[in-house]
Amino acid sequence: MGRFARAEVQQALDNYNAVVDKCSDTGDWSPFADLFTEDVHYVEHAYGVFDNREDVRKWIVDVMAPFPQMRFEYDWVAFDDDNDAVVIGIQNVLYHPTEPGVKFGFPNVTRLVYAGNGLFSSEEDTYNPARDAPSVVGAWVQAGGTMLCAPKVAMKHVVMNGN
Repeated sequence: MGRFARAEVQQALDNYNAVVDKCSDTGDWSPFADLFTEDVHYVEHAYGVFDNREDVRKWIVDVMAPFPQMRFEYDWVAFDDDNDAVVIGIQNVLYHPTEPGVKFGFPNVTRLVYAGNGLFSSEEDTYNPARDAPSVVGAWVQAGGTMLCAPKVAMKHVVMNGN
């Protein structure tokens, strides 16, 4: 058993989800960073590593600027009680601009480690947006979706083909 009860980790995850949903609803991603400790270790396989809350804040605001209403829908959740961690299968989703229920998305696996006081001390996102995002975002744009600006953040690690 880890340092925290599953119920406390679940409550923090429920809050995480509520904040992410609100960020998607409002297009303001700044509050996302407040889900983490000040010394968070955030590993983003495409964009790099961030070791503090304010770097996460700058990155998330900038990376979400072109499509701030992107949603993050769960496929599954697994708890690692020994390490106070949660692993989540997520779809990064853009909704069709005119056809309700039609979605454009690609998979992501996220691991969060809970640190207490409702905050997470780490997040690691494992996915391949260099491979998956161009076709998904391209199809969304072709369907009438509009990016609000050009991308503000360049990927640091690009793997086009791979497992």
